[in-house]
Amino acid sequence: MKIRVAVIYGGRTGEHEVSVRSAKAILAGLDPDKYEKIEYFIDKQGKWSPAAILPEPGAQPGIDVVFPVLHGTFGEDGTMQGLLELADLPYVGAGVMASAVSMDKEMMKRVCKERMLPIVEYVTVARDCANILDACAGLAFPVFVKPANLGSSVGISKAHDARELETAFALAAQYDRKVIVERAIIGRELECSVLGNEAPMASLPCEILPSREFYDYEDKYLLDLAQTQVPALLSPGHTAELRRLAVECYRAVECEGMARVDFFLEKATDQFYINEINTIPGFTSISMYPKMWEHSGIGFGELLDRLISLALDRDKLKKATRFTR
Repeated sequence: MKIRVAVIYGGRTGEHEVSVRSAKAILAGLDPDKYEKIEYFIDKQGKWSPAAILPEPGAQPGIDVVFPVLHGTFGEDGTMQGLLELADLPYVGAGVMASAVSMDKEMMKRVCKERMLPIVEYVTVARDCANILDACAGLAFPVFVKPANLGSSVGISKAHDARELETAFALAAQYDRKVIVERAIIGRELECSVLGNEAPMASLPCEILPSREFYDYEDKYLLDLAQTQVPALLSPGHTAELRRLAVECYRAVECEGMARVDFFLEKATDQFYINEINTIPGFTSISMYPKMWEHSGIGFGELLDRLISLALDRDKLKKATRFTR
């Protein structure tokens, strides 16, 4: 009997188009002999098509498992996961808490710092900050300025001086009430995929070689000029350490299912820094999460099988929990 998989994509987010591309790849990659595919599309205004999932157990008897492919706000931040918990539906990826913590760059940094994992020096600034220069006085230029809750490098800028900092802050504040400003690391950009529930494992890492000053939205999805090296050309010791840190970050936020952890390797110090963790990484034709697993011996179809299996396994464990007296 086929497993009925509901794929939710689109969404009210700056990453809407990326979500659509990821969902198309996943829908094409699901084995039709194993799965019955059901599509749920959410437009940029938040309207569902053909219908919405109701937050009520048993209201969707035709769904066995949900594969949310919603990058960014209202999908990767715990909100969609909360809906699916209310609906009592198994779903791929991190739960409510891990999704919310991972999506909020400040909270992720706090959790990593508590676990003594390496993070870049940063300050958090509210949207209504009257003087961004004073707020960031402890950081030397250049700095990166980011909305606290967004992905795919939307709203992110690199500022080299005070004028650029003010412009970058104004841009980032359009996307979130909270803005992160952090010291820019001069070095290499690396990524590592993680897969699993109680016993997560890390893939071989990759290196991103941007065509621009940093790996921004245009470089990721529009210009088609950035290059990648899979696996990354690292020493065995560096590879082992990066994979260890990826799993430790994954465990620190209590992630399940999947995530991609992004790193910097600083040239001056030869030290790794955790940049962020993405609980619903891209699945487009250029996305590194499936590519890293492919180079680690797990093809795209098998990866989707494993993710769905992990979701169903977690649901079985959840059903052993009592929610009423």
